[in-house]
Parts: sequence; C-alpha cells; structure tokens
Amino acid sequence: MSPPHPQDESLGASSASEAEQDACGALLVRIQRQDEQAFETLYREHGSVLLATILRLVRNRALAEEVLQDVFFEVWTRAHSFRAEAGTGRAWLTTMCRRRAIDRVRSVQAQQNRDFAEGLKQAPEVEPDIQTEALNHVEAIRLNTALKGLPAEQARAIAMAYYQDLSHSEIAAALSTPLGTVKSRIRDGMKRLRAQLEVNDAR
Repeated sequence: MSPPHPQDESLGASSASEAEQDACGALLVRIQRQDEQAFETLYREHGSVLLATILRLVRNRALAEEVLQDVFFEVWTRAHSFRAEAGTGRAWLTTMCRRRAIDRVRSVQAQQNRDFAEGLKQAPEVEPDIQTEALNHVEAIRLNTALKGLPAEQARAIAMAYYQDLSHSEIAAALSTPLGTVKSRIRDGMKRLRAQLEVNDAR
C-alpha cells in the first residue's frame, strides 16, 4: 500500500493541531475530509444547543428544526470554509445558525406581507371608519416626526421593535450589535421620544 501524500498529511496535521483545543472544531476538521461519523457526532452533541439558538430567533419549533437541517446541510457541504485560526467551531456554527435564522424570519415576513397584500386585493370593500382612520393617520405622523428627531441608531432600534415587532435579542442579531447596547438605545430613545411628543403636544 502506498503511503499518504506528504502534502495532504501535512495539511491534515496542521488543521488538527489548530483545532485540538476545540472539540467542535476538531469534528469540523474531520468533516472537511467527508468523515460521516464526525458529522453524526457533531449533530448528536451540538444539535440541541444550536436548535435553541435558532428557536430564540424564529420562535417556532417546526421552523427552527427546518433551519437546523439547512445549517447541517451547509456544514456538510461547506465545512471547508471553517478555519480553526479564525475562531472556535461552536462560534462558527452559531454564526451560521443566526444568519440562517434571520434570513428565514425575513423570508417568512416577506411572504406574510405578500399574503396580506393579496388578501386586501381579494377582500370585499368595506365602508371605512373615517374618524378612526384619520386619528390613526395623525398618530402615525406624530410618531414619525418625533422619530426623525432621534439619533439614527436609536430611531432604527425603536422602529424595528415597534413596527416590525422584533424582540431586543432579534434586533441585536439583525444589527450585529451587543444586546446591552440595543436595550440602552431603545431605553434612551424612548425617553427622548416621550419628551419630544410632550413638547409637540404643548405647542
């Protein structure tokens, strides 16, 4: 039997050395070599933790499980993009999960918006409540005007929370910003917003 190619052996030893302190990373290195046992071990040992990460973003068990399957398909097909020197295997997987989950949330939201628009087209015409419609329009104008007076990062975080109904954690993930920073922006922004609305009402 011929010995392994020296270059391949050197590359494998280097990758293994970089991941030896990272069990998850070590499994990914083995998956880069199409090691099915390593893939099964990765799923068994880390699947539940990754599912919890996804579930915090999509908030739907069935949808989260679909995203997890997509993530592990990507792990098998793109494990070669993992680099031990760039970070741990767990961090690489978590980033992938968050990216996939946010993409799925946006996709679902877009579909819901399309369904809603289509529903409006097909719905029978109803006599509008003119007074309620006018009050809602005025309130929307007041809020938008007040938001424009806030710093951009505060206005954006508040808009994502109240118009898109996202949680603080979801906003942090979408903006790639620490959770504490997002909470501070919303808290400080709401104080400014209330003050601005009070000033406008007093005029």
